[in-house]
Amino acid sequence: MVCGEVKHINITVMTVKEQQEQSKMEPYAEASRYMKNAEDTLRKTRKEDGYYLDGKYVGTACGIAYKGVLKAMDAWLEAKGVSVPIRRDKTKKHRSIDMYRRDVRFDGKMLTHLNVVYNALHLSGYYDEVLKASTIKDGFDSAYSIIARIKPDVPEEELQQYLEEHTKKKSTLWGQLSSLLSF
Repeated sequence: MVCGEVKHINITVMTVKEQQEQSKMEPYAEASRYMKNAEDTLRKTRKEDGYYLDGKYVGTACGIAYKGVLKAMDAWLEAKGVSVPIRRDKTKKHRSIDMYRRDVRFDGKMLTHLNVVYNALHLSGYYDEVLKASTIKDGFDSAYSIIARIKPDVPEEELQQYLEEHTKKKSTLWGQLSSLLSF
């Protein structure tokens, strides 16, 4: 640095609350992206008389939505101070539904939503390919209720911008990976 030259440094100071809200952005965006993909997949089948017509799309959509809920649940539990079990090889271990239930027992509403998601989306929709639209809707409604619990308290424009950037980044990465893997 030359003598007499002044260097400016921008420092952003965040409150603890702002840091907490920022830490919710990634998991909320990821869970929301899963739900959008699940909805897009579900739209690939038609409904007649309150039933979907193609179990393949229903099962796929329910599996995607359930995985998005698990991402939201992990973030919510982490915010509550509950950590994900770690295996000996230092990778995160998937929780069983019983572990989730045990860890959310202190919040009755969350436990109810988790049970609806598990029964409607994971068991009925994904495994059994139940085609009853009201069952799937109940599961999606509870999924959105769980994801709403980790929604960051930031201005809506900031959140929407982050969601768009997150989706674009994930799409770009997937496109790059796909091109590398194509034969």
